[in-house]
Amino acid sequence: MIAVGVRADRAVAPPLLEVRDLSVAFTRRGEPDAVAVDGISFDVAPGEVVGLVGESGCGKSVTSLAIMRLLPERGNRVTGEVRLDGTDLLTLSAAAMRGRRGRDLSMVFQDPLSSLNPVVPIGVQVTEVLRRHRGMRKEPARREAAELLDRVGISDARRRLDSYPHQMSGGMRQRALIAIALACRPRLLIADEPTTALDVTIQAQILGLLAELVAETGTALIMITHDLGVVAGLCDTVNVLYGGRIVERAQRHRLFATPRHPYTHGLLRSIPRLDSPPGEELPAIRGSVNDNLPWADACAFAPRCPRAVETCEERTPPSDVVGGRLLRCHNPVPANAE
Repeated sequence: MIAVGVRADRAVAPPLLEVRDLSVAFTRRGEPDAVAVDGISFDVAPGEVVGLVGESGCGKSVTSLAIMRLLPERGNRVTGEVRLDGTDLLTLSAAAMRGRRGRDLSMVFQDPLSSLNPVVPIGVQVTEVLRRHRGMRKEPARREAAELLDRVGISDARRRLDSYPHQMSGGMRQRALIAIALACRPRLLIADEPTTALDVTIQAQILGLLAELVAETGTALIMITHDLGVVAGLCDTVNVLYGGRIVERAQRHRLFATPRHPYTHGLLRSIPRLDSPPGEELPAIRGSVNDNLPWADACAFAPRCPRAVETCEERTPPSDVVGGRLLRCHNPVPANAE
């Protein structure tokens, strides 16, 4: 796991972002809808880091794109509410959303090389945000861009303004993306697996940078990842997704100490441990994300679940909230289980 300086847990302010019953279905003529996100709800408060965790295909990235209104205009259906400071972003016009995207909420994408324009210098890509949303002139915007690159740890920032993405390392490109996302001091930042394909040292630096920014500015952060080490070092609250639904939500210490959903339990058991005996087989969750059942009639995880009972394939598990923990399971792992 990557330690980035875990902050002490604290009471959080009222929510900045409220997601309610968000669903995303991809549609094709003559074929059944493919439901990627199936009625999820969660809150994010200023200065809070909320994690969305799960395997590839569980709906994490689609959730973030729906919040940002970056899904294609056709071929999908988005329902529910995404309220930022009380305003439902899903009801805004395209022009109004463009005015808020980059200014009030921003996103750090998973792959910086494909997210940055390969034929435009980094300085232009940073300054266009400043000029569009903050009305800055060219030279002041360029000075501000250099300060942003320096702030995110890019050395010789003024010279780097004239560099193209392919002339920078993966870590530097990721830092440049973070600089662009933070240019207008957004109140909400979404980071979609920002450390993918980076070496461990650069991962720790990027995560440390995000933690510092949240602490200094009070920005609300949604961290999307499948890396539970990132979750342990950065997140306050963790939402575990499976099949497009949240199957467990808890404060991070409680989640790691007593995972109750079999899927969460399996994810944590699959983490390599330094104290494991040599040659010991690493526990794995059987099957794949394609081996599921429709939530409307059953528990989607039932075909892969070691604790599945007959009810799991016959009835949708209710969403129970006890002591601040959300759990969706007919036969949860006992609280004292190892």
